Amino acid sequence: MEPSETLTLLADLKASLNDRETALFSAFAAPSARALRREPEEKVRSGYRQAYALDTDRIMHSSAYTRYIDKTQVFYLIRNDHITHRVLHVQLVSKIARTIGRFLGLNEDLIEAIALGHDIGHTPFGHDGERHLSRLCAAAGIGHFLHNVQSIQFLDRVERKGRGWNLSLQTLDGILCHDGEIHNQVLTPQRDKTFETLHSDIERKKAVPESPLMPMTLEGCVVRMADTVAYIGRDLEDAIRLNVIKRSDIPRDVSEMLGNTNGTIVYNLVTDIIHRSHEQPHIAMSDRVSLALKQLKTFNLERIYLNPVIKRHADAIQTVFDLLFETYMEDLRQGNQRSRIFSGFLSDMSDAYIQSHQHAEIVRDFIAGMTDRYFLLQCPAALRPEIVDI
Repeated sequence: MEPSETLTLLADLKASLNDRETALFSAFAAPSARALRREPEEKVRSGYRQAYALDTDRIMHSSAYTRYIDKTQVFYLIRNDHITHRVLHVQLVSKIARTIGRFLGLNEDLIEAIALGHDIGHTPFGHDGERHLSRLCAAAGIGHFLHNVQSIQFLDRVERKGRGWNLSLQTLDGILCHDGEIHNQVLTPQRDKTFETLHSDIERKKAVPESPLMPMTLEGCVVRMADTVAYIGRDLEDAIRLNVIKRSDIPRDVSEMLGNTNGTIVYNLVTDIIHRSHEQPHIAMSDRVSLALKQLKTFNLERIYLNPVIKRHADAIQTVFDLLFETYMEDLRQGNQRSRIFSGFLSDMSDAYIQSHQHAEIVRDFIAGMTDRYFLLQCPAALRPEIVDI
């Protein structure tokens, strides 16, 4: 077969897949053919893959995705190979969200792209690291740091030496709006968005972190709920494994409604979401399940996330964040080419990136992209916290 014939065949197959979506998907789904990109792409670059499948491939081949492997979720600097890391969390979100999406007739490719990319902007040491970096960024005058905003920054402006991946608006919006920590019983898409809306949402969020966001697609709403489903029971299991809590500590009302193991909790939440969202223009939970989930979130916050047992290194980590931020700021001011920020981050970075970012923004991007291990290697030996057993 001649190359031209191959291209024609593949284009026809892509068109056929797009047509099949029209026949199979819910009327509320986001068809691949309607994906919007900031920059039009030549057919030879986008090839025969559908739009959101292409987004997934680009996210999975990004450097930031590779670094998921050594970014902790909740528990850090703890010696236990079975504790959840960020790479497992995003895979769980993807699987749970695609299961929900399949039963609701939604676009699983878009769901997968959003799910795999949603936490790509997380700092080392999870939400503790995020709080430390946010304080430093705000003091430097570049706005608060939020991992969902940073996910867009990495994928859109840092990856590929500053050129970004040119992902679709629907994927970027779903990543920005995932806000898994916020409790919503019902999520209804805010459909009419543009790249200008995305930009304004980002700026508003950096200025006022509490600003609410709502995904533009039902697929984005599914990922947002699946994010909670994926972490809430898994964090319980990790805490039980580390003897931070006991299974009998879980509130009885929660156990009776959702179960007391991760598998049962996931199954009951997913079942309820599918039931309450089927053939609806929103994603929802029932009153009783929503209340039980809210109770479980409160329990996890009080007994796990704020537990001093797992915060023993919080002060040491804050000290190193402060030190590294100021060190790299000074290295940029002095043009210290021997610094890691030049050799490990700015090497071969595009002029467009360098010229459009303040020093504090460059430091933010460098530190946020570090894995836990790489971050610790930048610490002076005297300040480096030790990995411990609980």
